[in-house]
Amino acid sequence: MASIELTRITPRLHLLDFSIGQAYLWRDGEELTLIDAGWVGSAPAIAEAIRTAGLDPARLRRIVLTHCHRDHVGAAGELAELYGAEVLAHRLDAPVVRGEAPVPDPDLLEWEVPLFEHGLTVPEAPPTRVDREVEDGEELGFGDGAVVVHTPGHTPGSIAVHLPRHGVLFTGDTVATVRGVTFGVFHVDRALARDSMRTLAKLRPSVLCCGHGAPVVTDAADLLAGAVA
Repeated sequence: MASIELTRITPRLHLLDFSIGQAYLWRDGEELTLIDAGWVGSAPAIAEAIRTAGLDPARLRRIVLTHCHRDHVGAAGELAELYGAEVLAHRLDAPVVRGEAPVPDPDLLEWEVPLFEHGLTVPEAPPTRVDREVEDGEELGFGDGAVVVHTPGHTPGSIAVHLPRHGVLFTGDTVATVRGVTFGVFHVDRALARDSMRTLAKLRPSVLCCGHGAPVVTDAADLLAGAVA
């Protein structure tokens, strides 16, 4: 895979852009956490991007998967094997990540169909181990108190990750920022996903990190609330 650029968002937060889908790297001292894992085959490029930023990929301790889609799971298994990182996912998506259950079909609107077909050009993720199945409200051991927010709708086991002490919210694909802050696409249950988006808006984040689109670091809470309204 071509090289991947690691873009600094805050002193402890970086973005990895895979053109379709994104991952985020959080730093606690020398310890690293990856939120989502990009495309299969991208582990060497991810590791090189981390090194280029002056960090050590061998310090990768955990990979938190926001949901089971191929552009988020892709390199998780490779990275876990290389660096001994723990892979975390919600219990409802974990069987899909492991390859024990099929990826749930989205309820597509007509205008979403060509976008969805384009998304399928991302290589399919291989069955990937999940070392820890997480639940709503569970603390994750990084980010000075990162917690799981179960956000069903995009997939049954979609989660967001909230770092309340830093005001950072990783939304997965429930929310997108491709054209401003908006409701995401390709949901299995659109009504449930809207309820999940309302839940996220109540957290009033100062930094909004979505699976698709640029991170929002200015007026994030108001923009998210406006998108819900």
